[in-house]
Amino acid sequence: MEIKGKRIFLLVEDRYQVLELWYPLIRLREAGATVTVVGPEGGRVYKSGNGYEITADASAADIRIQEYDGVVVPGGFAPDLMRRNPAMIALVRDPYNQGKVVAAICHAGWMLASAGIIRGRKVTSFYSMKDDMINAGAIWLKEEQPLSTP
Repeated sequence: MEIKGKRIFLLVEDRYQVLELWYPLIRLREAGATVTVVGPEGGRVYKSGNGYEITADASAADIRIQEYDGVVVPGGFAPDLMRRNPAMIALVRDPYNQGKVVAAICHAGWMLASAGIIRGRKVTSFYSMKDDMINAGAIWLKEEQPLSTP
């Protein structure tokens, strides 16, 4: 998929994994995408597990999914906090149901499970999440595998 000109939102919450947020953010912007950082609250500062800060551009409740081409969910402990917020879960479930790109890095599989989009799908994840993925109905593989479609 050509990235230039695409609109992507990247989810954030406290305790995000630094490289899993900043690397996609920087690389997508370098490739010409417009990236909006979205948290439960817009304008709030979120801290990584190491204390690095990023300010959310927008609130999850304010995002109009139809205006975006995809979503990136970084890992760390942040996805466990994200999935406690129904608006954040909708920002994974709804784009997926609309056929948009949903990228989940490492522990972001928690968001896929909470969004209910992995039942019957082939997925991979950080090994400690295997049981979570299986219990959410996924077919867990220990290999690189994009989220399959029905």
